[in-house]
Amino acid sequence: MTPVVIGLPGNEALAARLAALLSAEEGKAECRRFPDGESYVRLLSDVAGRSVVLVETLDRPDPKFLPLSFAASTARELGARSVGLIAPYLAYMRQDRRFHSGEAIGSKIFARHVSGIADWLVTIDPHLHRIGSLPAIYAIPTRNAHASPLLARWIGREVERPLLVGPDAESAQWVAAVADAAGAPFIVLEKHRRGDSDVEVSVPEIARWRDHTPVLVDDIIATARTMIVMLGHLRSAGMKPAVCVGVHAVFASGAYEALRAAGPSRIVTTNTIAHETNGIDVAPLLAEAAAALIDAG
Repeated sequence: MTPVVIGLPGNEALAARLAALLSAEEGKAECRRFPDGESYVRLLSDVAGRSVVLVETLDRPDPKFLPLSFAASTARELGARSVGLIAPYLAYMRQDRRFHSGEAIGSKIFARHVSGIADWLVTIDPHLHRIGSLPAIYAIPTRNAHASPLLARWIGREVERPLLVGPDAESAQWVAAVADAAGAPFIVLEKHRRGDSDVEVSVPEIARWRDHTPVLVDDIIATARTMIVMLGHLRSAGMKPAVCVGVHAVFASGAYEALRAAGPSRIVTTNTIAHETNGIDVAPLLAEAAAALIDAG
């Protein structure tokens, strides 16, 4: 039977795009709050005997997860053949160890919850740090699609004489991969420490790059502090106004306004999280990753 793709609130546009790419039915759900704040969820599409794909990006995850859980559980109760989750942004990857006595290891706990409601998971560039891969904590099949080729394609098409810039040595591998795919050069800012609180940041070979457009690339733009500091260093070095490119437009409160005020010529993100800066469509990546898992289900 034809799979059905259901977008939870705020994800309807992406779900419609995914349904078209997957040759699936675009399903519907009603989600709202009772006056006391409890969640009401109703599936408006027939799911019996069908593969159900729920689409819910998980930034600001706490108010989203319970309706997602209700939708997944209800689909099973109504006879769904399988229930998969496309979460373009995957939350709770930060706390991956117990740094202080008594702390909850949120990444592992959240992974157990998601593994309990879904048969498979597709996401894009989760913030893997000390966890080597999603299968290390998720008990269901997972697919981690990478947006870097799309970022590289956009940079190559939209930016004249791009120069990719990394904030420090730790960013070099990520920036180099995008730069290589874009056919562009890259540099990493150099830090010179003179004392505990006296750090100078410089642009290496500044004269060589003055006619290039700096491009700052990051996987998650949350507080935007790193990009704001980098913009200041590039401006002080006499570089052209930079372009900021990010995968996940998390943008903590006030972060987008602060980044705009820092003076970039453009801010562009993918549509893993709906935001006015979205300019790079990841739906084909998500659909390709999900197709194999739907068939396997």
